[in-house]
Amino acid sequence: MPYVNVPNDLSKIKTKVAFNLTKRQLICFGCGAAVGIPSYLLARTVIGNTGGLFLMLGVMLPAFLLAMYEQDGLPLEKVARNIIRARFLRSGPRPYRTENIYAPFTLGGAAKKEDAIAKHKHAKKKARKG
Repeated sequence: MPYVNVPNDLSKIKTKVAFNLTKRQLICFGCGAAVGIPSYLLARTVIGNTGGLFLMLGVMLPAFLLAMYEQDGLPLEKVARNIIRARFLRSGPRPYRTENIYAPFTLGGAAKKEDAIAKHKHAKKKARKG
């Protein structure tokens, strides 16, 4: 009897449309070809075949990356958006700080701080009245 592998999570299976490619891959490859081939044909007369080839590769590379790159089930644009959000748009790490409401009742440095604050407030009131 033949043996066939069946993945445990069937939601990760992507439907293939044509040439064993997904719809996303076909669209991205088509857009890459639609931009890359004319750029080669126009540039090869100016910068030569090799230069035109490298220009075509550079123009088509983003479309290929959009079609093929995937990390943790997310496509390239979502990965890039998450990186930009985390590194540049969101604030940095926020340290955890609390105010100790029992500080005036302890004999440590916090009580001295409270005394200094009270003296400062008392001096301000004198200055206003004064």
